[in-house]
Amino acid sequence: MSDIPENRRRAGGRAGGGMMDPNNQIASKLRALYSAVEQEPIPDLFLDLLEKLDKAEQTGKSRR
Repeated sequence: MSDIPENRRRAGGRAGGGMMDPNNQIASKLRALYSAVEQEPIPDLFLDLLEKLDKAEQTGKSRR
């Protein structure tokens, strides 16, 4: 695959707009941040809360 970022490939790889554009810099940093957060494990506390919610929903459905 090419080393040119997808957004630059779609724009035809023009040299003018490039990474010097503040919007491109912000978008790039936001993508990197999102990717890093996406790779983090879900905290045990959240998993426990989701499990409790699932149990409560199942109990509520069985009482109907």
